[in-house]
Amino acid sequence: MIDIPPGRVTLTDRRTQRSWSVELAPYRLAAFPVTRALYARVTGLRPTGPQGDRLPVESVSWWDAVRFCNALSRCDGFTPAYHVDADDEGIEWDAAADGYRLPTEAEWEYACRAGTTGPHYAPLDEVAWYRANSGERVHDVGGKQPNPWGLYDMLGNVWDWCWDVYDAEVYGSYRVLRGGGWFDEHWSCRASARRRSHPTFKVDDVGFRIARTPR
Repeated sequence: MIDIPPGRVTLTDRRTQRSWSVELAPYRLAAFPVTRALYARVTGLRPTGPQGDRLPVESVSWWDAVRFCNALSRCDGFTPAYHVDADDEGIEWDAAADGYRLPTEAEWEYACRAGTTGPHYAPLDEVAWYRANSGERVHDVGGKQPNPWGLYDMLGNVWDWCWDVYDAEVYGSYRVLRGGGWFDEHWSCRASARRRSHPTFKVDDVGFRIARTPR
């Protein structure tokens, strides 16, 4: 995992023309999306789809990602970050816990930008698998150049689930997705691009990466 320094990031939403600024404390973020091999080792499950240990896990829901974070925390001796109701209908994030979790949307964008200000942290073909160069398939993690902070596949390959609710008044429990995927056009693979989906949604270009707040 990569140590991310404290800082501030401004997020924007093209749909509502809204922008807002978020102050961030230090945190850690995985250098790669969670792979199929790691997901299988922790959960004992192998989602359907292309096989390959270094492929990013995909076709996993937001709830699957949350449960993975708690399971990996227990494996590594950390306090799980999430308290989940028995019926999976409710969840609370324990901000004092040192376990693995999904990044917030602000943490994701701040880490993606890594001090840069453009739509991409480098020329897109050098850092991302997207529709123009992916051959319309998912690729092993780490196959493109990292961003300036050493994070791979922040753009393209698979979308990353984030912790945040997208817009509760309009979309209810829908959660934020970031980063773009292997089937997306270039305009979806931007540091500022926001997408949303229901937390039970599963599709072959959506995965996740993990964060931690060291204590």
